[in-house]
Amino acid sequence: MEKMKADIVEFFKLPTEEKKAFARLPNRLEGYGQAFVVSDDQGLDWADMLTLITRPLQSRNIDLWPAQPLTFRDSLSCYAMELKSVAGTLLEVMAKNLGIAPEEFSTIFQDQTQAVRINYYPPCPRADEVLGLSPHTDGSGLTLLLHVNDVEGLQIRKGGNWFPVKPLPGALIANIGDIIEVINSTQTSQNQHISFKCDTNSIQK
Repeated sequence: MEKMKADIVEFFKLPTEEKKAFARLPNRLEGYGQAFVVSDDQGLDWADMLTLITRPLQSRNIDLWPAQPLTFRDSLSCYAMELKSVAGTLLEVMAKNLGIAPEEFSTIFQDQTQAVRINYYPPCPRADEVLGLSPHTDGSGLTLLLHVNDVEGLQIRKGGNWFPVKPLPGALIANIGDIIEVINSTQTSQNQHISFKCDTNSIQK
């Protein structure tokens, strides 16, 4: 985690032209640059972004993986493998909470894409007028979020109110995505005794 953090910091220190060498292609989500840009008139999030597919291995587009700093590719590859292990453990526990056989649950996500999105929020002279990342839910099954530094900014919504999340050294934040919410809803309708629920899946960064 610490190696990944250090390499992320060094990447975003690079001159803009060097980062643009890994720019996302039109109508693609992978690469360096803003995501979900559909109009020249839309307001953009106040963030620099790099999105990379890390699993399955054959889906990796190494041409979009930064070559600087020199350790970035190795750090990301190792980090992605560890994330797979952590996610597998979390999904197993969630399956038990939902009353689903763990092997059945893991099969759902076994061949699904794993991607890493790295967000950098540069200082803003009018911070009260921008959002680093617009409020959203994650369309995935599970998001594991790592704070690179101790700057607060992440918020979760519960009961209609936003609450700040304090970064903890060495911790990952697990965010339940829409896919698991759907599975939970289906299971709850079939098994009324299941009480597993997550109300904190709306995230603002």
